[in-house]
Amino acid sequence: MKRLKKLPEAELELMKAIWSKGSGSFSTLSLTAAMSESKHWTQQTVLTLLRRLEGRGFLKSAKAGKECVFAPIITEDEYVSFESEVFLKTFHKNSMAGMVRALYTGKELKQEDYDELQRLLDERRQS
Repeated sequence: MKRLKKLPEAELELMKAIWSKGSGSFSTLSLTAAMSESKHWTQQTVLTLLRRLEGRGFLKSAKAGKECVFAPIITEDEYVSFESEVFLKTFHKNSMAGMVRALYTGKELKQEDYDELQRLLDERRQS
């Protein structure tokens, strides 16, 4: 896995918007339009965050005429995996059982949840 660092909240919000668009490239203007609706961010704010994300290795950019287009390098799954590992190490001393216990203590689980957890455990045991 690539060496990742935790993203600040604003950069993470922008990456979530990028990941929701798929793996293709996108223009600064299209992303600014999306972010101005949900967050009321200006084009300069979006551009600043895009450049930071590019510097962190999350995005790559290219010129397309007068416009700059960006594309994700890090997938959402890669980042979620990274954050999950940090959470597991920081709060549960790398104990998966401890983390699962903390997440589900006192909560009702549906039969589908038990079945899914059992399937995952069976898969890991066989590999």
